[in-house]
Amino acid sequence: MKKFEDSGLLVARILISVLFIVAGYGKLGSAYAGTQEFMEAMNVPGILLPLTILLELGGGIAIILGLLTRTTAVFSFIFCILTALLFHYDFSDDMNQTMFLKNFAIGAGYLLLAIMGPGKFSIDRILKKNW
Repeated sequence: MKKFEDSGLLVARILISVLFIVAGYGKLGSAYAGTQEFMEAMNVPGILLPLTILLELGGGIAIILGLLTRTTAVFSFIFCILTALLFHYDFSDDMNQTMFLKNFAIGAGYLLLAIMGPGKFSIDRILKKNW
């Protein structure tokens, strides 16, 4: 299995990032105001929405490219855990419970990526950086 590690990390980076890229892109345009209102209704400052979009869209692209991988993965891990705790804490609602667990599972994937690094097929590897 060791010989498939680098290609496996590339596939994992792509798969874990697609969700973030789609979510970040979906918050642009006409959905921006509604997303901001939802955040504020959950007692999260709407002013944080641009940072959310930056992490989801920009961070997702960076992870796919393998650029600043470990640092971006750490921020994404924290984001996933905080999102679960701030938005999906109502376990009386089955969907919220599922979303909570989904966020923890995605966070675990980002944590593993932060520990393992991006692998051979990455800009970090080309630049010989281990961030």
